[in-house]
Amino acid sequence: MEDRYSCIDHLDTPSLLLDLEKLQTNIDRMSNFVKKNNLKLRPHIKTHKSIKIAQLQLKSGAVGLTTAKVEEAEVMASTGCKDILIAFPLASPQKLKRVIGLLNRGIEVKVAVDSVEQLKLLQRELEKTPHSLEVWIKVNSGLNRCGVEPGKPVLKLAQAILFLSRLRVGGIFTHAGHAYGAQTKEKIEEIALAEAQAVVDSANECEKAGIPIPTRSVGSTPTFMTSGRVDGITEVRPGNAVFFDHIQVGLGVAEHRDCALSVLASVVGVYENRIVLDTGSKTLCLDKGAHGVDSVKGYGYITGYPELTIERLSEEHGVVVFQEKPSLHLNDKVRIIPNHACTVANQFEHYTVCKGNKVIGSWKVDARGMLK
Repeated sequence: MEDRYSCIDHLDTPSLLLDLEKLQTNIDRMSNFVKKNNLKLRPHIKTHKSIKIAQLQLKSGAVGLTTAKVEEAEVMASTGCKDILIAFPLASPQKLKRVIGLLNRGIEVKVAVDSVEQLKLLQRELEKTPHSLEVWIKVNSGLNRCGVEPGKPVLKLAQAILFLSRLRVGGIFTHAGHAYGAQTKEKIEEIALAEAQAVVDSANECEKAGIPIPTRSVGSTPTFMTSGRVDGITEVRPGNAVFFDHIQVGLGVAEHRDCALSVLASVVGVYENRIVLDTGSKTLCLDKGAHGVDSVKGYGYITGYPELTIERLSEEHGVVVFQEKPSLHLNDKVRIIPNHACTVANQFEHYTVCKGNKVIGSWKVDARGMLK
């Protein structure tokens, strides 16, 4: 890398900055938590979509990886990881053929299941191959998205799996994404405990009926450090915790100094009542919270300028408002902590890796923009 790129001030904008020291601190935080609580860690890569970051997580003790898409699993297989959970109830023949492709490569892939109809489709495709497949039952713990209701309905699905020669039950898991809509730390804790209980109760129902459930897994960055401590939980799957973002700060889960990801922006216009940056919705996206609750103000946090608010975005422009005009001028650069790190990372082809203000490398966002 040329000397003129040794400082972030010399970068073109917008650029996606990744603070390597903060990244490693966040990875170590997850690793230390699972070691202290005798858990396994299977981080979700949908946040970073990066082979290099996944390799750092595996080096730090992760037993496997979680993906949202079969395409992400295909990319992450190149990390050397053989143990990948696709936490999405796949059913289409096209996607199931790609799962079989992963099995052909020797990947111990697991797939989320939540219906008998889906099980039959999996069985039908696998009967054309020499393979069997480990499936994990997804439980609805309150998000009301995908998943079987906890308790007896989970047992009923697990019993159906016993009659299918190419499928075996490996775990029960859930995702308490509705914690992103919580307005207090007490509410997050309440959701986390319910998340864990939904999994543990369902596993107990199965084991009372003679069906072993080796893995009981919970996720969600706001909840995993509470739900992971509940007796009976064996694994956690945080995703956003690798970076953190302004929404996590709004929830009280992290502080701005913990956030490893930021966007470098330039001032492109200074006016009497506003400043305009070269970071619009195609860069920062439009998240202001999740699941119905706004947990942040504006469309990102401008570090060093807490009095500024990114009030609105068009595709390429970020319009910043203020009560007292700051000392920012044309071509000045600022760093923005995005509201939602996962969606912003997916907008870029690579991370510009930094230590402080020094650029030390470039890492590809390997699995960005992939369709389900």
